[in-house]
Amino acid sequence: MERYDTSTVPDPFVRAMEAALSLAVRLSAPETAALDHAAVESMIETDGREVLRRFFQGHLDLRARQEENSPSPREVTGPDGVPRTHREKGRPRLLACLFGTVSVTRLAWRGRGRPDVHPADAVLSLPRGRHSAGIKRLAVREAIRSSYDQVVEAVGDRCGRVLGKRRAESLVVEAAGDIDAFYHHKIALPCTADMPLVIQVDGKGVVMRPEALREATRRAAIRKKQQGRQARLAPGEKPNRKRMATIATVHDTRPAPRRPHDIVHPPGGRSERRTVNPGPKAVNRWCTASLIHDLDDVIAEAFTQADDRDPGHHRPWLVLVDGALHQLDLIRAEARHRKVKINILIDLVHVAEYIWTAAHAFHPVGSEAAETFAAEKLTAILHRHAARVADEMTTQAEAQNLPAAKHDTVTTSANYLTGHLDQLHYDTALEAGWPIATGSVEGACRHLVGDRLDITGARWGLDGAEAVLKLRAVHANDDLDPYLAYHHTREHQRTYPDQHNYQLGA
Repeated sequence: MERYDTSTVPDPFVRAMEAALSLAVRLSAPETAALDHAAVESMIETDGREVLRRFFQGHLDLRARQEENSPSPREVTGPDGVPRTHREKGRPRLLACLFGTVSVTRLAWRGRGRPDVHPADAVLSLPRGRHSAGIKRLAVREAIRSSYDQVVEAVGDRCGRVLGKRRAESLVVEAAGDIDAFYHHKIALPCTADMPLVIQVDGKGVVMRPEALREATRRAAIRKKQQGRQARLAPGEKPNRKRMATIATVHDTRPAPRRPHDIVHPPGGRSERRTVNPGPKAVNRWCTASLIHDLDDVIAEAFTQADDRDPGHHRPWLVLVDGALHQLDLIRAEARHRKVKINILIDLVHVAEYIWTAAHAFHPVGSEAAETFAAEKLTAILHRHAARVADEMTTQAEAQNLPAAKHDTVTTSANYLTGHLDQLHYDTALEAGWPIATGSVEGACRHLVGDRLDITGARWGLDGAEAVLKLRAVHANDDLDPYLAYHHTREHQRTYPDQHNYQLGA
């Protein structure tokens, strides 16, 4: 039976349906039946993207038609508070989306000497630039794990040639702009009072472009360049190419009491009569990082996260650090400011480095005597006898009349122990089941910086490096999807400030 024509208005999806039918015809063709699955898959991917693009375009055309045919007000007020009284149809703009580039046609309300107002832009929440929220989301996901060249390639493979390298960088920088506000509004996970709360802080250098270095580093680099190039750096000399990123982690811990011999192998090997007790497990880990903010700002951010998890300060707070005095001063000052009692521990691995350095001053590297020396001293330190260990090393160095260089090495190790006696209460930590090493923050340093910002040949600008670093931290916290939804809402509110009915997506 012949179908009656009930409307003279053209179907906005007719071209999409034609493209879908064309794809179906190609898939049914005899020559396609001779192709392998990879060729058919590629055909569907390419032609299917065009089908989706046409469906999106048809939807936009339908909305444009509905806007033109709907009753219009006599005037529209712009964000400047001035009404626009003249309406003009058919004003297009391009939008690069996940399926290609489409054209958005809408009404323009005009006023003499005033920028045009497009109400449909706010309804669609169109971006200020050409690229859609989907393109930005895809660019961010690719940028936090690979180079920008690979970002452009990945976006091109999926969406066609819609994004260049420079625009990809700017999209990522834009996307990182609301991270601080997101975590300010995010409610931290609750936890029982018997689970310790652990804060760890560390730093890792990132190779920067000269203009992105801190002032002191930049001046040192200029002086070095003026003195002439060196083929090789002297021992201990820094190339003055890096800017320090500060990383902090906060996590809850399932306590696991241990003994010193669970940590350090006793001389002669372990006995089979006792099994090694496992260490405490970190749960609900949260991390933050910054190249721009100073150390005290990152420490304050970590304390804020800890405060959100334990606002009444009922849980034991443990802060693990590497022993830098400036870092310790800032941590103590922040704890006093927040009126919270903290337990500070030096990372045992850091202490072990000093003990091994002293061991190699007395014994050959790799010898059994050096291993026995280190095991005995570290076991004593875990029993809270660090002061005795320092005295023993100093006395032994004087008794053996070590050469000046080795004697200084032992003295440095002993002074490190005596200078941090208040942060070496490992016996208390082991009995309570607390962690005694900074594995959490060191892992974060490797993941956030080493796996992306420290790739071979990379030199970063400050804004781009900060954006990638912070977005990688958000991704490590499993917050990337809710954050990008939150960022999209904030972008809408900034672009269309006169609208108040757009809800936050966090």
